[in-house]
Amino acid sequence: MILSCGEALIDMLPRQSPAGEACFAPHAGGSVFNTAIALGRLGARAGFLSGISTDLFGAVLIERLAASGVDAGLSIRSDRPTTLAFVTLVDGHASYAFYDENTAGRMIASEDLPALPAEVTALFFGGISLPVDPCGGTYEALMTREAATRVTMLDPNIRPGFIRDAAAYRARLARMIARADIVKLSDEDLRWLEGPGEIAALARGLLSRGPKLIFVTEGSTGAHGFSAELSLFEPAHRVRVVDTVGAGDTFNAGVLAALDRAGKLTKAGVATAGAGLISDCLKLGNAAAAITVSRAGANPPWAKELK
Repeated sequence: MILSCGEALIDMLPRQSPAGEACFAPHAGGSVFNTAIALGRLGARAGFLSGISTDLFGAVLIERLAASGVDAGLSIRSDRPTTLAFVTLVDGHASYAFYDENTAGRMIASEDLPALPAEVTALFFGGISLPVDPCGGTYEALMTREAATRVTMLDPNIRPGFIRDAAAYRARLARMIARADIVKLSDEDLRWLEGPGEIAALARGLLSRGPKLIFVTEGSTGAHGFSAELSLFEPAHRVRVVDTVGAGDTFNAGVLAALDRAGKLTKAGVATAGAGLISDCLKLGNAAAAITVSRAGANPPWAKELK
């Protein structure tokens, strides 16, 4: 099982009522939640660990996970409210206003963490669950506990407006990057972390700190994959973009699903990934993300849509 660990929330997406009034429609979302959904739809055995409310929005999240074949049995339920994210779209690109204080997802602590069954072979971390506490420290503690024996992947998915203490967040990411087997970033995330420079040089700097594979997405241009010896690039598919919500999350699922399909989602398999396997990760990530951006909201494709 690939266990996605991080936020689940309700995206309030901008819509127009029949009377022409501006309004918001609730949709299940969250970066890590979207990756779990995409993994389930791509046919991987997928699980999800988060703090999920018992309120009406929490019920929506659980139902959405189940509908995509994702096991939420390891999640931590409470009667705290669900996180809400109000979305603004400008030229198809999303920006967010988060309402997250004292929520079910925000308030999980290390002592709430369950023991993981042996069937969990890989863990994915990222999103807005990392820069805030107590949940950020809880997910870091989980990664620290499990990284020696299970594959770990990290996607910071940096939202500058959500970060209150940039120095503390950078320090947490540095520790998690050093423990991760796989790190994926957008080109914007990479430069937020590492400063200006060429993508390849910056990615190799990250590789020197511990990860075995680095993936960097570059929007409509395509995606890069790096190991200690290899550097590959796969151009993006040309599609009509409706919006970019969930694109990077879907790419993450494509990478993990490609490794899983190849029987290489192991510590040794990731460490020895060759050009063919890295290329397969890039191709499936790009293909899946292209479908997601071609329709409204975070709506990842099913495996049958990629055949």
